[in-house]
Amino acid sequence: MPSFDSAEVARVAALARIELTETEVDRLAGELGVIADAVARVSEIATPDVPPTSHPIPLTNVMREDVVVPGLDLAEVLAAAPASQDEQFLVPQILGEDA
Repeated sequence: MPSFDSAEVARVAALARIELTETEVDRLAGELGVIADAVARVSEIATPDVPPTSHPIPLTNVMREDVVVPGLDLAEVLAAAPASQDEQFLVPQILGEDA
C-alpha cells in the first residue's frame, strides 16, 4: 500500500509546475492516500477467476442499418434560405477581408 507524504506531493507538484500552498499539499497527501488505499482494496478483489469488465451491464450495439436515402433537392433548400447566389448560400461578410 503506497503512502504519499507531503514531500512527495510537493515534488510531483513542482515537476508538473503546479503551485500549491502547504495546506493544499497536506490535504492532497491525505486524499492521495485514501485513493491509493481504495485501489489496493480493488486489487485484492481482482483475482484471476474474476473476469475483467469495462461495464457492469452487458451492452449491445444499437446502431441502425446504414441505408442510402435521397438527399435534399438543391432548389428546395436554397428556396428556404434568406439569400443565395450561384447555387450557394449567400451570407454577410463578417471578417473585413475582400472577397
